Amino acid sequence: MRTSSNPAFKSLSKGGHANFNYGQPPGGSFGAGGQAPTAPKQAGRPLTIDDVVTKTATTLAITIGTAAATYFVAGPQAVALALPAALVGFVLALVNIFKKKVSPALVIAYSAVEGVFLGGISYMFASMVNPGIIMQALAGTMGVFAAMLVVYKTGAIRVTPKLTKWIIGAAAGAFTLMLINLVAGFFVEGGLGIRDSDGGPLAIGFSLLCIGIAAFVFLLDFDEADRAIKNGVDAQHSWYIAFSLMVTLIWLYLEILRLLSYLQSD
Repeated sequence: MRTSSNPAFKSLSKGGHANFNYGQPPGGSFGAGGQAPTAPKQAGRPLTIDDVVTKTATTLAITIGTAAATYFVAGPQAVALALPAALVGFVLALVNIFKKKVSPALVIAYSAVEGVFLGGISYMFASMVNPGIIMQALAGTMGVFAAMLVVYKTGAIRVTPKLTKWIIGAAAGAFTLMLINLVAGFFVEGGLGIRDSDGGPLAIGFSLLCIGIAAFVFLLDFDEADRAIKNGVDAQHSWYIAFSLMVTLIWLYLEILRLLSYLQSD
């Protein structure tokens, strides 16, 4: 099994959970070369595609539900909830990644907290630009996800070892630039300019790049899910796969939301 961009699939390729040789940015872990697939011992029935779909739909529904509640109920206070929720979500993500045994409760908690974060961030962008930007970002996210699923299922793009390394390298480079830009922002206004709130050409180009990378990460995710199913991984791992897919979906939504804010700002 090839090394995945997401922690869930990378760990499944080695018959367990986390592999800690590489850093874990929001889109997953980056590394090179996986080992031969070894299915973990089963405590119950083997994983099926229905398990993956059901758990992913469940976590997605929880995230959307808490995001909507935060957006509409908290109102202007929703923005203040974004940072605490982001910090708690980051901690929960690390726990889910490093925990040796998958915990449905922790995956559900992560989904709920990330929903609060997304609700706050969405309210902020809606206030700065216009409320319609939220539905546009959601439609764009689901559209990219569906398109990449079709691309994968039809075999239009094959997930080869070379493509896997290219995607992992591109994602690692993008997150490295984000970190450098964050640090540079403490010394120079606007940092490197890749997250310029005014939406300059560099910022727009970088957002488009991130959207493209996130889209290709889905190909790795789908491929690794297929391999996990074929290798007879225990059905309980469907929660971990759902968590991993949610990480990529959230990243993609945030990048599309940011791009739309650039294009629609005055």
